[in-house]
Amino acid sequence: MFVERQVELRFDASSREARTHTNLSAVRTDALGLWVAGDETATVEHLAFRGGRYDDQRTFFLADFVDLPAGREEEADIEGLGRADGWLWAIGSHSLKRRRIKKGHPPHKARRRLAAVVREENRFILVRLPLVGATPVREDGDRRAEILSGPGRNLADLLAVDPHLGPFVSIPSKDNGLDVEGVAVLGGRLFVGLRGPVLRGWAAVLEIRPESDPGRPGSLRLAGIDGGPYRTHFLDLGGLGVRDMCPYRDGLLILAGPTMSLDGPVRLLRWDPLDEPSVLHEPVLVGDLPYGDGCDHPEGITVLDGDRVLVVHDSPSAQRLTPQGGVLADIVRMPR
Repeated sequence: MFVERQVELRFDASSREARTHTNLSAVRTDALGLWVAGDETATVEHLAFRGGRYDDQRTFFLADFVDLPAGREEEADIEGLGRADGWLWAIGSHSLKRRRIKKGHPPHKARRRLAAVVREENRFILVRLPLVGATPVREDGDRRAEILSGPGRNLADLLAVDPHLGPFVSIPSKDNGLDVEGVAVLGGRLFVGLRGPVLRGWAAVLEIRPESDPGRPGSLRLAGIDGGPYRTHFLDLGGLGVRDMCPYRDGLLILAGPTMSLDGPVRLLRWDPLDEPSVLHEPVLVGDLPYGDGCDHPEGITVLDGDRVLVVHDSPSAQRLTPQGGVLADIVRMPR
């Protein structure tokens, strides 16, 4: 695959200060522009398309719509966005993180940091917001903003007893632990992609059916599938994990990349989910995407039209940053 052209996503000063533009992790289109999210805040952003670029940023704090477990300020590590039927979905990574070693740390401090594992509660959320046009609202008629979170209710806790995925819930994300990095709505079903774990080369995608919880206003619960709260699909992505997903024609387009802290490879694949409750799937390879050395990591995809896909990046190179406070996204053409 080749990059047909690039387009600028321009951000305001507050988002640049929060490093949203250099930590983009999720993207979706709508009729007016793009929804994007970074993994360092608890917000979602809308950019309108005008003058050949995405601009006129509006920021929406998730805490203005739902009760976040750790409050307004703690990051939610949003790793996936979905949009369908007048709803906007946002999902956190549901992951633990191991502290980084930074240059200049003395050996004793480096060892101590490498042993430290942190749990941040805002990461363990799935949020559904009603949309009125391109604006999320707390309530719209009988629709209201809702969240799936809390002990025993969030996806990580539900997976803790899973025979395949349960052993990885207590492992940090970059160590092949549990790491949600994509969500997509298809035919009334919600698919959640996992960057990790990858099990002997097989990546995992969860199929869930969230619904309003009548006993807990403002909360979601999971309707049953096959007698349980979710259905697991295992995908052969060549040893890679899911980095994002988006609807494409009658199926899903999957962005696949390394589970561990590696630059690449990065690939696009097509997958048409089947109705069988538990099968092994072999998505069709579309092509490889370019990536950088320590930079330009493809993190989010969305279909612009029938043949073009927009790709946003984490850790963009200096060449992607524009003097106006923007960042360049790639537009690639799907092979016919």
